[in-house]
Amino acid sequence: MRLTLTSRLAAAAAALLLSACSSMMPVPEVPQRAGTDNPPRSILYVGNSFMYYNNSLHTMVLQIARTLPDPKRAAHRATSLTISGSGIDWHDVAAYMKPDQIGRYSFVGDNEIRFNPPGRQFDAAMLMDCSQCPVHPQLRPVFFEFAKKHSDTLRRNGVEPMFLMTWAYQDKPQMTQGLADAYTEAGRLNRAHVIPAGLAFARSIAKRPDLNLYVADKRHPSPAGSYLTAATIIASVYGISPVGATFTAGLEPAVARHLQETAQETVQAYRR
Repeated sequence: MRLTLTSRLAAAAAALLLSACSSMMPVPEVPQRAGTDNPPRSILYVGNSFMYYNNSLHTMVLQIARTLPDPKRAAHRATSLTISGSGIDWHDVAAYMKPDQIGRYSFVGDNEIRFNPPGRQFDAAMLMDCSQCPVHPQLRPVFFEFAKKHSDTLRRNGVEPMFLMTWAYQDKPQMTQGLADAYTEAGRLNRAHVIPAGLAFARSIAKRPDLNLYVADKRHPSPAGSYLTAATIIASVYGISPVGATFTAGLEPAVARHLQETAQETVQAYRR
């Protein structure tokens, strides 16, 4: 009888201890993932000149988002970290993830500094490779190697990876499918969201061949090209249509509308 009572007391004590430990354990955060009902509210853009042309892609995304019919749905904070001519392997993503460094404060209002909450500064990071690296015979394996390496590093730090699918050169449209396939495969292998900007370029060119999405070098985006990419990011990451945003980046309203519609159509087709 004493043994039975002792056993019961021990079991009760163990259950009480387990309950206490469980209550002290942190509740896991629901990942803030692109294309879901819980999208990222802070994004680190990691790339090269394709991102920083036209006063930076992240700035254009924010400007479009702020003028949507319901701007709160795509509200977020963004920081851009680019290296001219860089490939995905040039970036030390682990260093970018150190807490309370990159992104710990923002400039708001009349150039006022606002300190962000301490700790992890980003919900997601948007990665891209050099313009031809994912289809280059020597650099293609490097793309997949570092897509995985960076995705693993980001997730260890509580940050979701995303990939920005880039576009074909103006004089080499055959690059489109290879780039699309490479980025789609990288997304599949790493369970990461892919933004189909390259396919949006191809769709716009098919619909409006008169609208130039490139600057003179036939590689980098014109303002229209950056605008299309930004609209595609909003449609893809936040799952809302960019159609109706009043910010046009100085483009004719009809041109901006075409790019908004093309972005939305591309994302819908890519998801199917």
